[in-house]
Amino acid sequence: MLRRLLQEELAAAWRAAGLDGDGAWIEVTRSERPEFGDFTSNVALAGAKRVGESPRALAEQLAPLVSEAHVERVEIAGPGFLNLFLRPGAVHRALREMLDAGDRFARSTEAVGTRLQLEYVSSNPTGPLTVGHGRQGVLGDVLASLYEALGFDVEREYYYNDAGRQVDLLAESLWARYRQVLGEEASIPDEGYQGEYLISMAESIAEELGDRFPEFDDEARRTMGAAAVERMTESIRGDLDRLGLRYDHWFSETTLHASGEVDAALASLTECGGTYEKDGAVWLAAEERGGDRDAVLIRSDGRPTYLMVDIAYHLNKHRRGFDRVIDVQGADHHAEQNAMRIALAYLGIPEGFLDYALHQFVSLKSSGEALRMSTRKGRFVTLGSLLDELGRDIVRYFMVARKPSNHLEFDLDLARSESLDNPATYIQYAHTRIASILRNAPADALPEASTPLDVLAEAEELELIKDLDGLPDVIHEAATSFSPHLIAEYALNVSRRFHAYYTEHRVLGDDAALTAARLALVLMVQRAIRCCLDLLGMSAPETM
Repeated sequence: MLRRLLQEELAAAWRAAGLDGDGAWIEVTRSERPEFGDFTSNVALAGAKRVGESPRALAEQLAPLVSEAHVERVEIAGPGFLNLFLRPGAVHRALREMLDAGDRFARSTEAVGTRLQLEYVSSNPTGPLTVGHGRQGVLGDVLASLYEALGFDVEREYYYNDAGRQVDLLAESLWARYRQVLGEEASIPDEGYQGEYLISMAESIAEELGDRFPEFDDEARRTMGAAAVERMTESIRGDLDRLGLRYDHWFSETTLHASGEVDAALASLTECGGTYEKDGAVWLAAEERGGDRDAVLIRSDGRPTYLMVDIAYHLNKHRRGFDRVIDVQGADHHAEQNAMRIALAYLGIPEGFLDYALHQFVSLKSSGEALRMSTRKGRFVTLGSLLDELGRDIVRYFMVARKPSNHLEFDLDLARSESLDNPATYIQYAHTRIASILRNAPADALPEASTPLDVLAEAEELELIKDLDGLPDVIHEAATSFSPHLIAEYALNVSRRFHAYYTEHRVLGDDAALTAARLALVLMVQRAIRCCLDLLGMSAPETM
């Protein structure tokens, strides 16, 4: 990559100046404006304290020592920035290397052998998936693909809470709907589930069981709970599949209770001094380890809290041999996340084992107005209905296009648009347009390994190549900073640059050498866009 090449050039200049260290810490970034060079480095500012010189003086010392093999000139700007202007030959060599690497040009082997688990969505089987679940699902799935591109051995997991108070409420809510279907008056509990999705489920159960459960006794609770969980899990799996989400493992909460892992986790925490008793309950001593507040693990009636079960679950993950675990969760779970980290620290699990990729909520906007939603009250837009209207590609793009830490206002009007104003369509059209160019190219004009590239002299061509060269860096940053929106932004920017280039310059022309070189360039643009679409879980159409 060009950035790495320039890092090595600056490190060589650092050593040539007789300065301490090997310069491995030197950073180089793409310049935001062409007058500031192709790339810029703050090596003089960052290195000034290391050598006891002013940044400007250090910059003046380093600039003449940068090799001219790849750098045409170096300019010193401001307090000591080095702006680096590349020779066209260096850019052409970068394109050659990308072409030689083929479809894997943006992939890495840096993390081969490292086992990583990503857990995401993990919605309780108490109702259909909503648009909020859709955002988390796409974020998690794209992150998994990004880490696979870095060489990680990734496992995708769905954890479902098929036990506890929420399942009891679901069972009672379904029983009430079941009695209503049979013509009786029955009230859904105050904290129960009021969505209409339970009505069709109750109709099916009434047809199957008749008047078997006139009272909500223990047998009714078990039967209704099992029926609701089974049907809702089937519905959830269907929506996840339609969204293009695949999981390697589905993990049931009940297995933790049945195996005794919850009790074992509590015993381990107690043994290492991480718990205490108060008011008949067992608490996690979180404040002793810098936590916000202590948290209940076992209620006074003996029932474990969600946190206690979750601690057992993460111990289970650690025992399964994962090197790292990333949970994709809403940003509103800060207290639980803090308590979980402290519990794992008590248990001696390394600090870097668990991390959280956080995201904000989703709202829908149509005709300029926000739609109000509430899952428990049954007022929500299901993920399934959104997929019915928009299809997988559009839903996935819009779910991931905004920074996860920002609230996502899903613009239904824009998503419905079939014009090139729709960014998802615009990106796919770039891929389609290049496919058409390649289909229409004469067979003897298609690029080969020996195709000269130095005829690519237009500024737009050189900028496109530099964009393509930067994709591996974008993938790395998108993965490690939990920012998959960077892939959507990159794909849109490259598509815009390609469309603008194609408008101004003919790819298929009378000059055979230039045609072959331009075909090599647009082929590489197509590969980059297809790589991004693959990472985003979207299709890369050949025709539209």
